[in-house]
Parts: sequence; structure tokens; C-alpha cells
Amino acid sequence: MNYYNLSDQALLETLGKLLQQQRLRQDMSQEQLASRAGVDRTTISYLENGRAASIITLVQVLRALQLLDVLEQLELTNEISPLELLKQKGKTRKRASGKNTSGNEHPSEW
Repeated sequence: MNYYNLSDQALLETLGKLLQQQRLRQDMSQEQLASRAGVDRTTISYLENGRAASIITLVQVLRALQLLDVLEQLELTNEISPLELLKQKGKTRKRASGKNTSGNEHPSEW
């Protein structure tokens, strides 16, 4: 589904339906989910019907449904662009500096 084409209200309704599907897939009533999330049953009903809710409520419901993994989609990865990789390639070390970094200032008596 292309979420970018949806209005904010349509997104809330879609999110509500997805949460409802997950709840039903886990064979949980609204009352049971509300109890696990620490919210009122009407809050679950509001969410499932596309009504606005706070972010903390969404997090509580996602946690109760064991769906916090969806937050991984928001994480940024530190991928290096091909141009940056080329810039760094010229800066790779080609020889040692010659300084002794081992902390062993006295020559070996071996």
C-alpha cells in the first residue's frame, strides 16, 4: 500500500485496522489488550477506529501486542555513499608511522 497517497485521517484509520488485525490474530479482546497496555478499553476502540491518540498510548499498545520491532524501521543506518567511500579510499594507510606504540621503550634483551 502506498501510504504517501493517504490523508492523515486515512492513515489513522489504516493504522487502527492494522492494530485491530494484530490484536485479533493474537486472539485478544479489546479489554485484554487495554489491560496489558495499561489503558482504558475505549482508548483501544478509539485507536482501532482511527481516532487520534498520544504517542505514549501507541507505544503502550505496540508493547502489549509485542510489536515494538516496527520501530526498527525508523532507525537510521550508517551506510556510506559510494562517493564518500571513494573519498575515504584515498586516505587509507599505506605504511606505518614508525613510532613505537606498544609502550615498550627499551629494546629487547633477547
